Amino acid sequence: MSSSDEENVAYDQRVEKGTVSEDEEEWPFWKLAVIALPQLGVMVLWIFLGPNTTSYLISLGATDSFATLNNSAGPVVGFIVGPIVGTWSDQSTSKWGRRRPVIVAGFLSTLVAGLLYSGAKQIMGEGNGAMYLAASMQWVLDFTINAMQTPFRALVADLASSKQQLPMQIFFAIVCAVGCFIAFTIMKIYDVAIHHMFELMSIVLLVNCACVGAALLVAKEKQYVRSGKQEASVCGPIAGMGGAFKGMPKAFYILLFVQAMVWMGNTVWGTYGKVWFTTSVYPGDAEAPDAAIAHKEYVEGAAAFASAGQMGSIFNLVLSFGFMGLGYTKIPSNYIYSPCIFIGAAVCFLCAFVVQHSHGLAVFCFVLSNVCLTAAGSIPYGIVAVWNRQAEERGQVGSVAMQMAILNCCITVGQQLCTMILGGFEGAVDVVEAVKYLYIVSMVANTLGGLGSLLLNVGTTDKKKMVSTDSSTESSESDCPSTD
Repeated sequence: MSSSDEENVAYDQRVEKGTVSEDEEEWPFWKLAVIALPQLGVMVLWIFLGPNTTSYLISLGATDSFATLNNSAGPVVGFIVGPIVGTWSDQSTSKWGRRRPVIVAGFLSTLVAGLLYSGAKQIMGEGNGAMYLAASMQWVLDFTINAMQTPFRALVADLASSKQQLPMQIFFAIVCAVGCFIAFTIMKIYDVAIHHMFELMSIVLLVNCACVGAALLVAKEKQYVRSGKQEASVCGPIAGMGGAFKGMPKAFYILLFVQAMVWMGNTVWGTYGKVWFTTSVYPGDAEAPDAAIAHKEYVEGAAAFASAGQMGSIFNLVLSFGFMGLGYTKIPSNYIYSPCIFIGAAVCFLCAFVVQHSHGLAVFCFVLSNVCLTAAGSIPYGIVAVWNRQAEERGQVGSVAMQMAILNCCITVGQQLCTMILGGFEGAVDVVEAVKYLYIVSMVANTLGGLGSLLLNVGTTDKKKMVSTDSSTESSESDCPSTD
């Protein structure tokens, strides 16, 4: 065994005993960075799929309403899958570790679902069969991607020391920025991406294969052994979900509200930003004849959206390094998070009332929206990781995967609210006005989220009220039949 392997095993043993301190040996940063790479692949998936799912289904013959309603797949599935997979991962006693089996299973199922989704027309031919296959596989994809990504951050949190927690969770934002750039670059390969979905999805899946493979080569987990008071039970996952809330400070519940509000605003860009560019800023139509002005406007709008996304990804990367540096300071995390959310509110105001057909200003707003997006994708997870590491160092049983899954649930709440509100507006006005009203609602949501984040008081949370899920989980499981 090499010296580095011996150090990793020793560290793993101390993690199991809950005795890791900030002065002890740590996993090298480069290893933790490689283990975080699968998030890059998932980000490529989400950013590529988000702006294209609706128009892709329409191109296969779906009605506008059917294609829009099918976007509920992500929020609905994510809300259900995340907590269940998070609890299962936290409690797993697999000899391969708690996180890696879930990641592998999620990746393999995503690979199959992605090929069926993107190749629906090639498999079923012209007609409703292709549309229904793609629509159903969109739900399956949302299930498999959510299952795959749930353990990513938890795996890094398991291996990182206390002082590495917040910087490493912020490093995920760096990984996401690179993933965003790759996704927007892939979108620019063809003028109309939805007409070449199979080719582009194949590239996206290859990126995921490389990222997951690299992480699995580096990550090492020891088999998780439950403490004497913990037992597997039929009600284990349910008890785990309840236990993740027990003992958390009040700031945790405020953080859940903030996440829902912030991601309602972020979803405007992630799912409907391309719609805004190609209908409001550039009045276009993807299905118009090639020689038509509407088709030309759509192509220019889609290209502007992808270019803005690339610039935003570079800006996202710069912001991520900045946030990671701030993570090593004594500045309370909520004081870093709150201004970023207010910037998101300001961007929504500009899009609703100022931009109109200004191409340059639209690109500027898209790039600036990355301030809120980057912060929301990193800081809350770092906060939760720090809370859990502090609990583990006191000998308590943490539920980091479960709590991060709950944060992801709040993201899905914001996403679903965004979709439902837009659908309601579209029933009364045209898509241009509907998107404008959605920006107004998102501006209000971000403002509420920014105000809520000021109340987190992360730096002064009473440690006695930190995570303590061991006793709560024990009492919850005592009434459940044992499976041993």
